Amino acid sequence: CYFFILGLRVTVLLTSSLMVLGAGLRCVPVSDLEIRKKLIHGGQLLNGLAGPTVMNAAPFLSTTWFSPDERATATAIASLLNYLGSAAAFLVGPLVVPPPNGTAQLAAPSNTQHIKDRIEAVLYAEFGMVSLIFSAALAYFPSRPPFPPSVAAASQRLSYRRSFCRLLSNFRFLMIALAYAIPLGVFSGWSGVLDLILTPIHVSQVDAGWIGFWSIVGGCVVGIAMARFADFIRGMLKFILLLLLSGATLASTWFTLTCLTTVTHLPLTTATLYTSCILLGIFLNSSVPIFFELFVETVYPVPEGISCGVVTFLSNVFMGVLLFFLTFYHTEFSWFNWCLPGSCLLSLLLILCFRESYDRLYLDVVVSV
Repeated sequence: CYFFILGLRVTVLLTSSLMVLGAGLRCVPVSDLEIRKKLIHGGQLLNGLAGPTVMNAAPFLSTTWFSPDERATATAIASLLNYLGSAAAFLVGPLVVPPPNGTAQLAAPSNTQHIKDRIEAVLYAEFGMVSLIFSAALAYFPSRPPFPPSVAAASQRLSYRRSFCRLLSNFRFLMIALAYAIPLGVFSGWSGVLDLILTPIHVSQVDAGWIGFWSIVGGCVVGIAMARFADFIRGMLKFILLLLLSGATLASTWFTLTCLTTVTHLPLTTATLYTSCILLGIFLNSSVPIFFELFVETVYPVPEGISCGVVTFLSNVFMGVLLFFLTFYHTEFSWFNWCLPGSCLLSLLLILCFRESYDRLYLDVVVSV
């Protein structure tokens, strides 16, 4: 929504300044633990406010700056590079901060102080990185190119109120919004506690971190490749999503059945866990830019930031609901694992029933000619 109201440059500067302020609050050296906790929570809140805006920037950026045969690729690069930060987090945590459950003499003050120092080092590093990004955006980040790259980039969009009315009354949009929000929300919540899920089957925190890292990196590579394919052969977004969600359903079912080794008698090895988890991450993460492009095509001329903002909000809602139940049922994770194939299968069925249309592409290719 901010992109539509304020423009790209102002929005990027506003959100990046929130990230700088949030990261800075977490680094304030206060000895009082209660005050420190409030500062950290406040910093996380500011970072959370900036997060959805950054996630939704890709479709608006690609429409504003790129031609029709480059848009899907630009959306994929802009949206999936955001995931590389999550991939780095899977490695930075285990490699920089020693795991408490792997230290026998954790009660020793020296070990506790060492862990605290390493955590603070990570927080200072994050503050430095977001400050650098903010400085670069402040120095040079134009809102739009000198000339619009397409008819859609120069066309008028619906107002804020009319856009929401159009979205809420568009049954096809609601179908694909749920098809995106349910599996991606469940997967985000599941991957966030992946080390807890894998601990009962004797997988270390470091191995869980590597699994999360390669699943995200693989998703970035495959997502950009799929988006480039969509740019070359237009009108294939639904077909690509069917392939990716079918793979996600199979991979999540494989992982869930493997964890039930006492019932299914499937081999539970490091190779099978790595393969199933990484494939699941590849299929779901690579579907994000394809979904974004399909949202924009389906509801055009609704602004990209509004349509993608709504589905991102829905995804966060499903993730929050799942994590809420996890606070009550955290002793056994089989139900959590079964949520993955269930959500992927539901999304696959919704995409099967979805009737695709390409209103923005029609405007660029047919009307411009």
